[in-house]
Amino acid sequence: MLTPRYCFAHDFSQFYEYFLAQPHCVKNFRKGELLWKPAQPHGKIHYIVSGAEMHYADHENGRRKIISFHSEGTIFPGYSLNDYKIELSLVTVALTDMQVLEFTRPQFKAMFESNAALRESVINWYSMYVNMFLFETIHQGYNSSLVKISNILYLFSANQPQADVIAMTQNELAEILGLSRVQLTRGLAALRERKIITTQRGRISVMDMSALALLCSSEAL
Repeated sequence: MLTPRYCFAHDFSQFYEYFLAQPHCVKNFRKGELLWKPAQPHGKIHYIVSGAEMHYADHENGRRKIISFHSEGTIFPGYSLNDYKIELSLVTVALTDMQVLEFTRPQFKAMFESNAALRESVINWYSMYVNMFLFETIHQGYNSSLVKISNILYLFSANQPQADVIAMTQNELAEILGLSRVQLTRGLAALRERKIITTQRGRISVMDMSALALLCSSEAL
């Protein structure tokens, strides 16, 4: 059974040649550049050819909530026919230099309606995205700080090629989990003391996945 994901990649890689053959434009973004203008609906859909982006929201209280990461071979944002007010407070920034194939909604609508395999992949992608939010709302919201941290480290490790190294700052980890830096620092220190992880600037290395799994809630495993 599938477990929650925060990093999305290669969900649509099989459609790359198909996308190239359809009406689109190629866009390049520099590291740190916003992919959409602030306070505007997401009117375009991107297939990420190379690079990675981060999706987040800045709350009016000054805190940031990182929602998800998207990289090569996936589509973001998902396809829909409507604009939603929440989009005005959401931000997507390039973590690296990026190249994308950009589609308008009418262009993607034509592909969605004519390609059954693409429709199935779009539905599956939305299902994974909803599953992530359900996991956060129903399970992570009631977990202790240590369990939240263990869950996220386990899920990141289980869904990336180099499973034992997580390229993420402690600040970013706190912003994903909605924890204060004090709570996060305390939790990471507990994992270091048990020799489950080591930490360096901008990266966390998992040394003992089995021991980490013992601290996770069942929904993450």
